[in-house]
Amino acid sequence: MKQQISIRTLLLLISTVASVFAMGGAQAQLYKWVGADGKVTYSDVPPPPSAKQVQTRSLDSSEPASNLPPELAAAAAKNPVTLYTGPDCSPCNEGRAFLKGSGIPFKEKTVKSDDDVKKLKQVSGDNQLPVLVINTSKFRGLDTTEWRTALSNAGYPETDKLPKDYKYSAAEAAAPAPAATPKDAINNANGAKGRQNSPPPVNSNNNSGFRF
Repeated sequence: MKQQISIRTLLLLISTVASVFAMGGAQAQLYKWVGADGKVTYSDVPPPPSAKQVQTRSLDSSEPASNLPPELAAAAAKNPVTLYTGPDCSPCNEGRAFLKGSGIPFKEKTVKSDDDVKKLKQVSGDNQLPVLVINTSKFRGLDTTEWRTALSNAGYPETDKLPKDYKYSAAEAAAPAPAATPKDAINNANGAKGRQNSPPPVNSNNNSGFRF
């Protein structure tokens, strides 16, 4: 199915994004639908009643993706990119540099702990790094030619369209630890306090009576 964005739609989206910044915190909606002719359309204008498979996405000015050009924003919304990397991994560094040099907005997941490795295997079925995920498509190992083709097929521009002030989000663990609840914090604090107040154990092999 061929996907296209008309010039009119591009202009409307640009105008909408500009209006969002002008209003300081207002939200806009990006719509995606399939027309009667089978054409997929992206627009800030609500689809006609006859449209099928309608999807919406909020463009919030507080989100990093809100200032992306329409073509790039549409690709990122439909086919988000995630890169799995590891420490001391030269191919991972090259893959990260390739994505940034190509102007691709992406999330980075680091693989360091055993839980991270388990998560990586769930995602890719292997422990090879780097791993590039474009929506549901997965690519193990670094192959910039293959990556570029897949990104183009996913709707990403061939040239860097990222705004100069765009900032990538910090990398996060592939399997982040669950946030501690208030109850956990209290239990941990009580446990630490109990350990501090408890006298050290007596060494039964020490006949001097000293505690260690």
